[in-house]
Amino acid sequence: MLTILFFILLISIFLKVFGIAIKAAWGVTKIVGTVIMIPLFLVLLVVFGFISVAFPILLVIGAIVLIKSIVVAL
Repeated sequence: MLTILFFILLISIFLKVFGIAIKAAWGVTKIVGTVIMIPLFLVLLVVFGFISVAFPILLVIGAIVLIKSIVVAL
């Protein structure tokens, strides 16, 4: 009886820890995508001559960040 209770609680704890790990991994993925991938993508667009594409993307991202910072400050 105690063995069954032990395994039920063990599985419960494992699932909770697994959920926390998935959330942490998703957070790291968002940070890497934001800090490394977007600037690298924009630089590569400029290097390969697609500045007409990179500049509007940069403006849109800049506007979104500006609006977010204003909303958070309120």
